[in-house]
Amino acid sequence: MLGEYPIQGRRASDIARSVEQAVTSGALGPGQALPPQRALAERLGVNPNTVAAAYRTLRERGVIETDGRRGSRVRPKPAVAARNALRVDPPPGVRDLSDGNPDPSLLPSLTAAFTEAAARGDREPVLYGAEPVDPGLAGHARGGFARDGVPAGPIAVTSGSLDAVERLLAAHLAPGDTVGVEDPGWGSLLDLVPALGLRTAPVTVDEDGPLPDDVARVLAAGARALVVTDRAHNPTGAVIGPDRARALRAVLARHPETLVIEDDHGHGIVDQPLFPLAGATTHWALVRSAAKAYGPDLRVAVLTGDPITLDRVRGRQSLGPGWVSLLQQRALARLWDTAAVDPAEVAASYRTRREALIAALAHRGVPALGRSGMNVWVPVPEETGVVTRLLHHGWAVSPGARFRIRTAPAVRITVSTLSGDDIGAVADAVAAATAPAPARRFT
Repeated sequence: MLGEYPIQGRRASDIARSVEQAVTSGALGPGQALPPQRALAERLGVNPNTVAAAYRTLRERGVIETDGRRGSRVRPKPAVAARNALRVDPPPGVRDLSDGNPDPSLLPSLTAAFTEAAARGDREPVLYGAEPVDPGLAGHARGGFARDGVPAGPIAVTSGSLDAVERLLAAHLAPGDTVGVEDPGWGSLLDLVPALGLRTAPVTVDEDGPLPDDVARVLAAGARALVVTDRAHNPTGAVIGPDRARALRAVLARHPETLVIEDDHGHGIVDQPLFPLAGATTHWALVRSAAKAYGPDLRVAVLTGDPITLDRVRGRQSLGPGWVSLLQQRALARLWDTAAVDPAEVAASYRTRREALIAALAHRGVPALGRSGMNVWVPVPEETGVVTRLLHHGWAVSPGARFRIRTAPAVRITVSTLSGDDIGAVADAVAAATAPAPARRFT
């Protein structure tokens, strides 16, 4: 008995199911301790190894965590509590600047690319056992990586960046291991890490990316992996430049067994050069998604890395979905072939909007960040009131709680749908929403 909830079962799978059902129903709350394995085994009349196997399954599913002498307990933040639940649903008449989507007018037409890919599929149907990576796409990817100074390595294709990061973490880490993550950082990644039964170690980010001293701290404390964003950092727009890259590589050289995952999702929408960390450690990977430049629904990301890591990713992928549709891969290759997106033009469009909003906010006494990409990060005194007041002014922005662990409050504004005529109105609304409340006098 645990409180009023009886853990039941004779097999490991039944015991794990009993606990998971209790967590899902709320009968076991976040942070609640589970019985010691031997005590529960005696209570259920089973071998302690059976309970150990059940607890291991629960850890792997991200339901519980184990911390040495403190024993096992329900995760404080269950994996089902996604940060996307913190998003704002704009009511009618409110402009949505919270969604992080690209400007639809800057996305290329997909018709010709998919028509050609489909016609090839009609001529040469893709069957089981086919090569999982389209040679044309792989050739383009290798060329792009080489031009950006990324070491040569195998190529894999996944269904977007998050799919790649999940597979990379699973290739090297076990439940209970620690991952260094950017703070603030990508909300979906901050959800994914605990969902895999892993621990997050926040690394502070400034306009040049992760702080080297913070990276050194989390690696010295035992973090086995580090996930960083090279350009167009979500949500702050940070960019890793040459000096920061050198400093980070020096830190990583002291921890050569660290798995380093670089998310270059800004590829195709930024004009800042890439200064990769790839190769600073034994195991590494760099991921490029087509989502921001070609549309989120394309669901294609290409990645490279050291041979062992990529072999593990591709081997595990072959036992699951097998491959990402070659129809999608060939369509992306066609888009790259025809230069369907002009990165300089796209980057200039987003830069114009970002810089205009940041300048307008500064003119009103409101500091903001945004060196690249499509977002502006605005520190605020507190988030709930600011988000609510902005809704009343007709603008929906994203609360910073979606993206941060321990850093100060802020809001994220996506500029991709703003026109020049919108900038002043948005800046006025933010300035009004963040201004101190007028003092009240009582007589």
